[in-house]
Amino acid sequence: MRRLGSVQQKIPCVFVTKVKEEPSRKRDCQQFQVVATENVNPVALEANIDCALATEKLDGTCCYVTEHKGQPHLWARLDRKPNKQAEKRFKKYQYSHGSSKVSGFTWNVEEDFKMVPETWIPAHRVKHHNGHPVPDEHGHIPGWIPVDKDNKQYCWHSSVVDPDVGAALVLRPSADDEDLLEVAAVPLTDLMEQTLELIGTNVNGNSYGLGNKKRPVHCLVSHGSIRIRNPPPVDFQQLCSWFQESPEGRVEGIVWHCNDGTLLKVHRHHLGLRWPDGETFLGDRSVVVRVDGTVDEYNNSRDLFASFSRLNGQRFSRLLDIQFDF
Repeated sequence: MRRLGSVQQKIPCVFVTKVKEEPSRKRDCQQFQVVATENVNPVALEANIDCALATEKLDGTCCYVTEHKGQPHLWARLDRKPNKQAEKRFKKYQYSHGSSKVSGFTWNVEEDFKMVPETWIPAHRVKHHNGHPVPDEHGHIPGWIPVDKDNKQYCWHSSVVDPDVGAALVLRPSADDEDLLEVAAVPLTDLMEQTLELIGTNVNGNSYGLGNKKRPVHCLVSHGSIRIRNPPPVDFQQLCSWFQESPEGRVEGIVWHCNDGTLLKVHRHHLGLRWPDGETFLGDRSVVVRVDGTVDEYNNSRDLFASFSRLNGQRFSRLLDIQFDF
């Protein structure tokens, strides 16, 4: 399971990659694509990838649980980005030196980057130079900001956390049935130092088809918690076939957790495949709601908690069938 804000750790592709000089379909304003070759990354071979735990790569926005003002708290991903002038200089360098050749570009972190709130912190393992965090290859400094329920920008993050009872709405495998998922109210203390993915109606295009605009549905998923039980071999052609032909392959990608702590990934964009492409495997899985408590206990101020508590004990044949009709 990924911990300590591992979004800052650039997870390498399980295959050796190359740069394709055409606009990225994944990242806006990126004038190149990173695509996989058929050669397995030597890092994967050294980490004994064949014995690794394969988990589903989730399509949402990354979050982190750590302390804020002495209490467990949900933090949202917030990358510090360059200002317009510095971004123009960065893009000019990319065009003149080749889109992927950015190692020689020099940043002035004090002057080149937009301001961030005082509560912002850089993610763990972000490199520092002369006391300042060093931008990654995209010109961003990954980091976190504590979720504030009064900040509309993070209203969907706030909807999955109830600070009064110290709990978060988490989608996870059921301990009683490996084929079954559950939505549960989990104490934030149980999630400390974990990274999670916020998925749902208003996040990243809602690949999983959760809820609707009138009654949105959101939840958190701990990274590494959704196991792929029958992963294909780490072979380019077999992975391509698995993504296109296997029901379990209707995922954005795979993250392998190796025994030595190494993480490796592959996603459909690496292989030139579309995402999303029809209904997802996650959205098609059975789920039970286990959010015990009364509407009064949640003070009616946390609409999502109150709504899930009304469904407590109910089982749905598919995750995307969860709807609030009251």
